[in-house]
Order: sequence, then C-alpha cells, then structure tokens
Amino acid sequence: MNRVDPHQSPAAVPMVTFEEVTKRFGGTGNQPAFTALDGVSMVVPRGAITGIIGRSGAGKSTLIRLVNGLEKATSGRVVVDGVEVGSLPEPGLRDLRRQVGMIFQHFNLLSSRTAFDNVALPLEIAGMDRKAIRDRVAPLLDLVGLGDKSGRYPAELSGGQKQRIGIARALATEPKLLLSDEATSALDPETTQSILELLKTINRDLGLTVLLITHEMEVVKTIASQVAVIDKGKIVENGRTFDVFTAPQHETTRSLLSAAIGAKLPEWISSDLKQTPAEGDRALVRLIFFGETAFQPLTARLVAEIGPDVNILAGAIDEIAGEPYGSLVVSYPADPDTLTRAGDFYRQTGLSTEVLGYGA
Repeated sequence: MNRVDPHQSPAAVPMVTFEEVTKRFGGTGNQPAFTALDGVSMVVPRGAITGIIGRSGAGKSTLIRLVNGLEKATSGRVVVDGVEVGSLPEPGLRDLRRQVGMIFQHFNLLSSRTAFDNVALPLEIAGMDRKAIRDRVAPLLDLVGLGDKSGRYPAELSGGQKQRIGIARALATEPKLLLSDEATSALDPETTQSILELLKTINRDLGLTVLLITHEMEVVKTIASQVAVIDKGKIVENGRTFDVFTAPQHETTRSLLSAAIGAKLPEWISSDLKQTPAEGDRALVRLIFFGETAFQPLTARLVAEIGPDVNILAGAIDEIAGEPYGSLVVSYPADPDTLTRAGDFYRQTGLSTEVLGYGA
C-alpha cells in the first residue's frame, strides 16, 4: 500500500486525492466506449465537508463510487487516506469500506429489520459480538435523535427518520470518511434542513470528513466549505464554496447557480435588457456585498456620489458556507458622466459589481 508519511500532521494530508482520473465504460466489440470521467484531479481536505455539484449525467455518482472501490478507474489514481484504492486486493477493499461510510438517496434499509438491526448490520458482517454491537448501536441511535425508535421497522418511519437510520448505519464502523450520494433529494425542504444540521454536527463533533454529491445548490450553500463543479466528466471549477458561489468563473457554474444566489430580476425587466446603452437608457447593475463591504452603507454613498436618480429594483441577503452575502440590483442613468463616476466609486470602495445590461 502507498501510505503517506505518518509523521505528517493530519491537516497537511488530504483525505481523498484524485489524480488525472479517467473512467470509461463499454468499448467492447461494436459498442463505443463512454467516458464518464475525463482527467479529474482534485483534493478532498481532511475534516472538511466538500460538495460536488453538477447536472444529471455529469459524472458525480461515478466519481464517488471510485472512492470506496465500487468502480475502478480506467487510468489515474484515487488515494484515500494515503492508500491507493486501485492497488488494493479484495481483502484490502473490505478494510477500506469499513473506513468509508455511505448514505444513499433512497435509504437502502432492509424492510425486515428494525432500526436497531439495520444499524447493526455492518457490525454483524464484521463479526462483532452482540454485546459490543449493542454498546455501539444505542449511542448512534441517540446521536441521530432516534433512540426511542430502535424497535421500529422502516415502514413505520418517515423519510427523514429513515435517512437518520441510514446515517447511523454509515457511522457504525467508525469510518474516517462519509460519502453522501444525493442523500436529501427524496426529502422535503424542512426535513432536508434537519438532515444537513445533523451532518454538520457529525462533521464538527466527530471530526469526520464528508464528501457529498448533489444537484441541489441550496445543500452545498448550506453545508459545504469546499465545492467542485463537474460537467461532462471534467472538474470545471473548484475551491472554497463562498468564492465559487459569489464569483463563478465557468459558464456551467453560473448556470447552476443562477436560481440559487443573489437578487433576481423579474422576467419582464431582464428580457428587455440590451448589452450596449442607447441615449436615455439606464444601466442595471448588481452590487455584491461580502467581506469588508457587507456591513458598510455603500448604497447611500453611491447615491451621494452619482446623484439621487438611483432605483433599487431587487435585493437579497443570504449566507454561504456560514459567511454573509448580499446583493442589490440598482439602476441609474447610463450617460457617460454617471457611468464614469459610478466606476470610480466601485474601484475606490472595492465593491464588487456586475453590469446586467441597459434598458429604458
């Protein structure tokens, strides 16, 4: 096994590293090969919650299945806690899977087993004796808030309760890494929020690294400190969630985030915007507030700088990965003098802006 130097501090060692990973399916006989992943390189930091977002078919599920060896890379390396997954024989893969818990979109509970016995299943498979199983499972059911449901069967539980049982089962073998495959997609918004709070608690209190895949931007915005955007098998953007969400660089990221972040203009306004101003037009500009600008009265100062003919069209206050974020859409005259003074003001204050277009 290719292990990292044991004298390195945990913070200096990634939990998961993808190195130029490609995964192809098919390609036998007359069937052309399908490339699900194409040269993926990224790092999942130890102790962090990392989200992978992308549209259906982008390669998210394939990527996460490489981590616990359910799929094997066609080329490249997947390294989990210093061990190259592709080099492991079957006994080594079994050991790895005990260190990597997984929760699923549709819970995957056994209907014939109680909540307690579903959580106990991986421990029974590992050969643990019944007393040790009881000592492990009972605290896990308490941790997920279902200590009083241990004797209930899945049919007697709500969707959120089933997912909590799934999370407890994933924690039963005391893993270092928790994988989440669209774990909230089948849940209503209120239940989703409670599950995300539970995952944040587990990450904080147990120091567990969490890698989650989702197409729900709200999930990543709420829980992940790091995010990677995948499109057609490639990582097109990667970094701190706040940085990626507030200043997306790739068109796919901007498209995915368009309905999730910032103030939105009504369609009747946005549909008539032009890219160049005509005489008498107004500029529509999104003002973005975060960091040092989040708590300063910059809108009032803008009015003082360019004059009172400033209209506020839309606004939103949000939080991304625990950091404050706000945006306003304003309009003002698009004459050269006003545009110059506004541009000077933005440069002097460091206020981030986006020109949305021009209209009457």
